[in-house]
Amino acid sequence: MELLKELMPANPGHAGEQAELHVSQTSATALGLALEYLPVRSAAELEAALAEISKLHCEAIVVFPDAGTMTYSGRIAAFTSKTGIPAMSGWAPFAEQGNLITYGPDLRDAFRRLATYVDKIFKGAKPAELPVQQPTKFELVINMKTAKVLGLTVPQSILLRADEVIQ
Repeated sequence: MELLKELMPANPGHAGEQAELHVSQTSATALGLALEYLPVRSAAELEAALAEISKLHCEAIVVFPDAGTMTYSGRIAAFTSKTGIPAMSGWAPFAEQGNLITYGPDLRDAFRRLATYVDKIFKGAKPAELPVQQPTKFELVINMKTAKVLGLTVPQSILLRADEVIQ
């Protein structure tokens, strides 16, 4: 939310959905932003949500990252290019598919760490005895091509924090 506000002056069924929604609502309130929650679990719900976003004249879209919503990244990018409404999510592939910005766990790092768990399990470790690990590496990815299409100037303060800038 902070990145979107700085940039723009002015699957819902996944396990972390409710926590993400709560944090988003809290952040939006603290930043003086209004939030509309439009859950999407299917292509039909996506189309209905995009129509509602247009109808409500939303200024930005935040997509909670999960495997389901990431399958719609390209469709969301086409919508944002057409409407001029920027979209943000938490996984780098979202920006790589043509959306404006992502900030979240580095998936490549997470998958590498996951491989060590698989190795331990194959060597006899009991999954229930392995500690739960939180992501330790996060990345900020900005798609400058999309920023240009949307007519946005990305502040230097955001560019300097970016791990990747897609030109």
